[in-house]
Formats: sequence, structure tokens, C-alpha cells
Amino acid sequence: MAMGANMFARVSFYPTLFYNVLMEKITRRNWYDRIDDNVILGALPFRSQANELIQKENMKAVISMNEDYELTVFSNNLTKWQLMGVEFLQLATTDIFESPCQEKLHKGVEFINKFLPRDNRIKGLSTTDSPENVGTVYVHCKAGRTRSATLVGCYLILSKTFGFINYCYYFRGLNL
Repeated sequence: MAMGANMFARVSFYPTLFYNVLMEKITRRNWYDRIDDNVILGALPFRSQANELIQKENMKAVISMNEDYELTVFSNNLTKWQLMGVEFLQLATTDIFESPCQEKLHKGVEFINKFLPRDNRIKGLSTTDSPENVGTVYVHCKAGRTRSATLVGCYLILSKTFGFINYCYYFRGLNL
């Protein structure tokens, strides 16, 4: 990735995060949306939201598509999530200019699969036979609209919950 694109993503992080907070307040956009019984798609979960997500949403795991610098001020990183008893997977992907690669998407879907009931697990993944630990996985990036939505879309298609066309219509209705 070009140095200029990486620098732009860093410089624009706080202004665009503020914009996302503002848009959540003045529009119908939600900070997060439950996709199914086991997956929430959302924006950067603030530290102040963590306990509520754990208790109210049965959140057992977090997948962050953010880079390290995006998690330092307002959100939890690996250590802080672990202290709260939440499993954490970071699939760092540069904002604005990059999409998650196939390897990261596969790793993310496998991670989600660990938290599904055995009967609902996606067959053929390495986590199909892992011990049952049913709960919610919160998948996020900064805004919950591109990097994380790409991963959740792959999960929905692989889980056969949605075909590609239905997936497009579904996400259009979420007001992302």
C-alpha cells in the first residue's frame, strides 16, 4: 500500500469517527445491528459500551477489522477484551483504500463459526468441531459499513443464510 494512502487513513480517522458519531445521532443509522442470533455488525465499540454488549447481547467475541492506532483511544484492544472475558480477533485492514483479503475473510468466518450452535456451524471449516461456546460475535471496523460488512457478508453467504442477491438487498435495508 502506498505511504500516502496509509497516512491519509490515519489523518482522517478522528474526523471521520466524529462524523460517524454525529450521523448516528441525527439520522436513523444505528451504531450496531444484530444480523442473526450470533452476529452483530457495528461501528467501533466504545469502551463505555463494552459491559452493555457483554450483558445485553451475550457478546462472547469481537472481530476488529481496524488497525492498531484505531483501537488505542476509545476502544478496547486484545488485552482489554481478554480482561473482560471476551475473545478477540484483529484482522487489520487499512480504512478507505483497502478491502480485507481472502485470507482474512476466511479467518474471520472460521472465528465466527466457533460461536455458532453445533447444528448451525458452517461445514468444512477447521472450527466445525471446536467445543460449543455459543454467543454473539461483534464484527466491527470504524463505521461498520465497509471492512466489517464485507466479512459479515461472506459469513452470510457461506452459512447459506443468504444468496448474494438477497445479501445485497438485506444490507441496503440496514441504513448503513
